Amino acid sequence: MNHGANHGTVRGRRVAVIGGGMSGLATAALLAQEGAEVTLYEARDELGGRAGTWQREGFRFDTGPSWYLMPEVFEHFFRMLGTTADDELDLVRLDPSYRVYFEGTGEPFDLPATGARDALLGLDRASAERLAAYLDSAATTYGLATRHFLYSTFASLRPMLNREVVRGLPRLLRLLTEPLDRFAARHTTDDRVRRILGYPAVFLGTSPGSAPSMYHLMSHLDVTQGVLYPRGGFGAVVETMARLARRAGADLLTDHRVERIVVTDGAATGVEVTHAGRTRHVAADVVVSTADLHVTERRLLDAEHRSRSARWWRRRDPGPGAVLALLGVRGELPALAHHSLLFADDWDGGFDAIFGARRTVPNPASLYVCRPSATDDVAPPGHENLFVLIPVPADTTIGAGGTDGAGDTQVERTVDDAIAQIAEWTGTPDLAERVVVRRTIGPADFERDFGAFRGGALGPAHTLRQSALLRGSNASARVSGLVYAGATTIPGIGLPMCLISAELALKRLRGDVSAGPLPEPERKPRPAPEERTAEAEVP
Repeated sequence: MNHGANHGTVRGRRVAVIGGGMSGLATAALLAQEGAEVTLYEARDELGGRAGTWQREGFRFDTGPSWYLMPEVFEHFFRMLGTTADDELDLVRLDPSYRVYFEGTGEPFDLPATGARDALLGLDRASAERLAAYLDSAATTYGLATRHFLYSTFASLRPMLNREVVRGLPRLLRLLTEPLDRFAARHTTDDRVRRILGYPAVFLGTSPGSAPSMYHLMSHLDVTQGVLYPRGGFGAVVETMARLARRAGADLLTDHRVERIVVTDGAATGVEVTHAGRTRHVAADVVVSTADLHVTERRLLDAEHRSRSARWWRRRDPGPGAVLALLGVRGELPALAHHSLLFADDWDGGFDAIFGARRTVPNPASLYVCRPSATDDVAPPGHENLFVLIPVPADTTIGAGGTDGAGDTQVERTVDDAIAQIAEWTGTPDLAERVVVRRTIGPADFERDFGAFRGGALGPAHTLRQSALLRGSNASARVSGLVYAGATTIPGIGLPMCLISAELALKRLRGDVSAGPLPEPERKPRPAPEERTAEAEVP
């Protein structure tokens, strides 16, 4: 029996939110704004989860998400809290949106901020008409997904049985059953374009051969919408989310580890929390767990309250792992854009190494480099800040990272190989010698620090059986009043998805089964600057 959540008003109910990552902060803000008494418990001593920061010797690194995509999702979230993205963040449009290096070719491809569509079509003029149809389809599919799927709890399928969805059902079924790489190959004959269209599958936690072609909608985000960057990095986004949650009335507690979800007569009635060596019981009417679902089910719930069997977990695809490198570099690196992608010739072999039967770290890898110092003040004068992501299998035996080369052997070797690859492909032969700050992060770190299932870096892969309603309910099937949010539940991976998952937690608690975004409250006009100054001076 699916207990789900207690339906009705949220106002006045005591809510315990487990986890202070982006989804936890967003959930705390929305539920507190709704009138709930919200307390958030974060086990670590800082908020943000995977969206963390690290500072050393004048360098400031984001340790996780680095792409600001789907700006309308952020805007809707902020408007739900009575504000706007412009009021809360200093957003910059990147130009180029990103740069791509292809192995064996000296000249990179830049996707410009304006004219991106024409630039992409220019890579394969012979297929321009088919490519244009691909991008048009991406825009149409993205609109359909936003209106009818991304914001649905799937508690009822009736709202989706509308004319637009029913009319498009044959096309949707084709998009769900044909893999992304095959769909892209039908629209271009150029291997470079095929890789550009296929690489977003990595950000979905899977390969182009396993992602349903429904996800070609991702090309609408970078090619049509463009790529933004919040000044101050994603640490600034975390600070904003925490400020908004507190302003709404939520209590955010760090260094508070939830050890257990307390269940009484089939309902969540509180949590057991450890802080400063003492464990205490805290009563709650609702528990929202934004922890990795595997942690929630296998560690926080007693066996009789778990919804998923050991067999279910064995069949779960955790998505890829990652080895990360945070590098402070002496001198400039103009060959790298803010976002750069390095695509290896053995494209399919690289994905097979990560996701296939005999998993290994690909070399050379198709990797990602972020150079936020191209846009922001995140490095000392005359230095650069690099964040390097090398996709690897979700395998904790690859090891953990460390500072100054002190990580496990395979992690450090993987980073050495990546530095050499970047140096060769971008014409920067002395790159390794110019690294003055180095920290590495491996799959074992993801498991230890975030409870990531099998050391996965992003969350469960968006394969067909792990997408949309097949990804699983955001409410416990066995415990009333236990709701989930975050990358391991619906709608999925990425910061925009985490914001939506918070809204889905609110919907679940309201008993709202609508398929689209919630109506935004009427926004009160902001006071004039002199009025805001006067307000700030009131003791």
